[in-house]
Amino acid sequence: MKEILIYGFIAVSSMVLWSYVVHMMVGGLVSEETEYLIMGIAVTIGIIVISAMAWDVIQRRRGRK
Repeated sequence: MKEILIYGFIAVSSMVLWSYVVHMMVGGLVSEETEYLIMGIAVTIGIIVISAMAWDVIQRRRGRK
């Protein structure tokens, strides 16, 4: 259960930071709708990656790998 809380906190903070990085890189260069679209894509990819890492760690701790 501790892992879920830790990974949840890390995921939320990482996605906020990642959105800000995307905003700083493309903000002002593209339209606002495009910027939000790029942020959404980046956050979705980040969530998938963090979820895969969390799932792998949980599986290893349970001894299934």
